[in-house]
Amino acid sequence: MKVVVEEYNPEWALQFQQIKEELQQALKGVKYIGIEHVGSTSVPGLAAKPVIDLSIISTRADVEAAINALTSKGGYIYRGEMGIPDRHAWGNPGHFQRGISMSLWTDASPSGTNWGQGKLELCKRDWRDVDQYCQAKNDILAWVLEKAGMSSEEREQVRQLNTTASS
Repeated sequence: MKVVVEEYNPEWALQFQQIKEELQQALKGVKYIGIEHVGSTSVPGLAAKPVIDLSIISTRADVEAAINALTSKGGYIYRGEMGIPDRHAWGNPGHFQRGISMSLWTDASPSGTNWGQGKLELCKRDWRDVDQYCQAKNDILAWVLEKAGMSSEEREQVRQLNTTASS
């Protein structure tokens, strides 16, 4: 299985805006804090899989109303917490909402460059499945997080969250 990672595409920001407007319509009448573009496609200049990741931020008190609105009005398929408490995921043909923010990469740091370059290298290989690619990507992420000054305990916590999210 070939995993596709592309050079940064400025269209990703426009695609996010379109998805955000659709979500705002679906969430009309529901209290929420914000809708944010997260993940690799949100970082200008960073190579990424061409999948728009976003987070809808809500209080716990308003989560159920948001879930109901997204499934009934938005046409999204609720996937549950997927092993991570307080992180709710939805699927929709053409879009995938993960809800995990990588705000560490929002600046153009050398670590962000290494992350993008590492993913480009990984996409040149043939993978048995997406899980195998994700494991290799997590190894690069651990190295970048170490270079960024994250402790071994913090890196282990990220590894566990990524392992849980991809299972």
